[in-house]
Amino acid sequence: MSRETRWWWIRHAPVTSHAGRIYGQLDVEADFTNSATTLDEFAALLPEDPVLITSDLKRAVTTAGAIAEAGASWRQTEREPEFREQHFGDWQGLSSEEFVTIRDKLPHSGWLAPAFERPPNGESFADVIGRVVPAIIRHTSQHAGADIVAVAHGGSIRAALSYALGLDPESALSFSLENLSLTRLDHIETKDDSGVWRIVCVNRILA
Repeated sequence: MSRETRWWWIRHAPVTSHAGRIYGQLDVEADFTNSATTLDEFAALLPEDPVLITSDLKRAVTTAGAIAEAGASWRQTEREPEFREQHFGDWQGLSSEEFVTIRDKLPHSGWLAPAFERPPNGESFADVIGRVVPAIIRHTSQHAGADIVAVAHGGSIRAALSYALGLDPESALSFSLENLSLTRLDHIETKDDSGVWRIVCVNRILA
């Protein structure tokens, strides 16, 4: 019987302290105001004793901690820098008004920039896919057959969807991913060792 490795991707709680500014990889705090019911729902829904892998940015780490305080438990915890949000380089810290002044010729409907554009001193969304996917492959191999709860960011979860669905980077930016939403992606082993992916849910809001 083929082993299944179940990825439970959770986007971190909202960021309000930096509202209106581009934060990318800036290590800003998550806000858990009015999130108690959702955290309880996650604690009740998640499987018993999964492996926990979080981005090493504090908003992901504290979101995982808040879910644990609501009753979830992990058999093993890891922090994965490759699951960080996209680095927006010189754009980080800019307000929406400041950003518009430098972006008036290159609008984008779903993200800050087209998938292959690198901000000055930053990385493109395609670069994000390039660092997230090898980490997914590595953890899927290391924890084959297990449940993996991954608390991360909109960019890294879109990268996971791009990989699982075989989407080009620009198409993957079309996904809407709310804070404290669940995206479930199951990897199923195949004889040729590449495996296939089953998409259970995307952007599921629990409460």
